[in-house]
Amino acid sequence: MAGSFAGMSHAFAAPFLGRGHTWKDGMAEDEPRQDPKSPQDARLASLDERLRQAQADEAARTGGAGRVEPKGQAQGMRILSVLVAYPLGSALIGYAIDRFAATSGVWVAMLFLGFGLAMWEVWKSSQQSPD
Repeated sequence: MAGSFAGMSHAFAAPFLGRGHTWKDGMAEDEPRQDPKSPQDARLASLDERLRQAQADEAARTGGAGRVEPKGQAQGMRILSVLVAYPLGSALIGYAIDRFAATSGVWVAMLFLGFGLAMWEVWKSSQQSPD
């Protein structure tokens, strides 16, 4: 009985192991890591310095503004959320009215009302600049 479960131990444990563990002969081993007390490799120091210099050059070239958020993408995400949330929210309100008032079909009317409101909101936001 014990032999049938012997091979399954690392199959269940593997997803729970942290980064840096590998399985070898059924036992977990740590992968080699850089010792924090050891002196830094000259190649890594050179690479870090070149990266800092390239970032400084890019900041100077773009005026130091750094990363600029795309305003058109923000407006698109807002439109997407309106197109999803207005109809679903109004249909949910209509469903609640149907349940409490013992009626049927109010949720469909509210769904169309929410869709119409979403279209109106999209039209209003399309008239504005993406600022």
